[in-house]
Amino acid sequence: MNKKSLESWSPWILLVLSILVWEGLCRAFNVSEFVFPSPSRIAQQTIEFSDVIAGHAWRTFWVTMVGFGIAIVVGVLLGFIIGSSRLAYAAVYPLMTAFNALPKAAFVPILVVWFGIGIGPAILTAFLISFFPIMVNIATGLATLEPELEDVLRVLGAKRWDVLVKVGLPRSMPYFYGSLKVAITLAFVGTTVSEMTASNEGIGYLLISAGSAMQMGLAFSGLVVVGVMAMAMYELFSAIEKHTTGWAHRGSQSE
Repeated sequence: MNKKSLESWSPWILLVLSILVWEGLCRAFNVSEFVFPSPSRIAQQTIEFSDVIAGHAWRTFWVTMVGFGIAIVVGVLLGFIIGSSRLAYAAVYPLMTAFNALPKAAFVPILVVWFGIGIGPAILTAFLISFFPIMVNIATGLATLEPELEDVLRVLGAKRWDVLVKVGLPRSMPYFYGSLKVAITLAFVGTTVSEMTASNEGIGYLLISAGSAMQMGLAFSGLVVVGVMAMAMYELFSAIEKHTTGWAHRGSQSE
């Protein structure tokens, strides 16, 4: 097995080893399933409650995608505005950083008052927690455009808008895809947290219900499903990134 193949298989090898160690420790120390279920117990309850889990997972998935889609639109627009103007960057960036520091779970009760229990708070929580990385990376990609390159383009007759759209945005694409891979995982966190507080559907609701019924295997199944969905979307964006921004990875691909 060459180095490249080993790198591609290394996450799966580590995952299998972790599951084996986890299973072995649970069996060796006879850990109660009500405290910390073994992987075999989690798999058993996943199969047993597959229909229930699938229904809640689908609800969490599409709600997350709606919130994430809004985050992409808002994040790109704000990032473009902030990154294209030094004044806007200096004025808005610190305020957005302070906003991002606020715990998004604290917004859920407020969103419930405004929109009621249901998909509204979940969508908005997913949006609030995931738009910041997108905005920051787009703004950074535009704001760090080399002055020398911009001067050359100006000499060649390019206007500020041409520089931003034809050079700045393409240059920001690796930053953009990097932010998407971070933001999508955060979006699932936001949706799940909101569902635990203000919903009667979704994986978050399933976690609360399973925990109160002492079905810890089912609760862990919900966590696994969220992790799998987030990882699948992460890999999707990675694949799109490789096909659309291959020019930015030529050096790493040759290693």
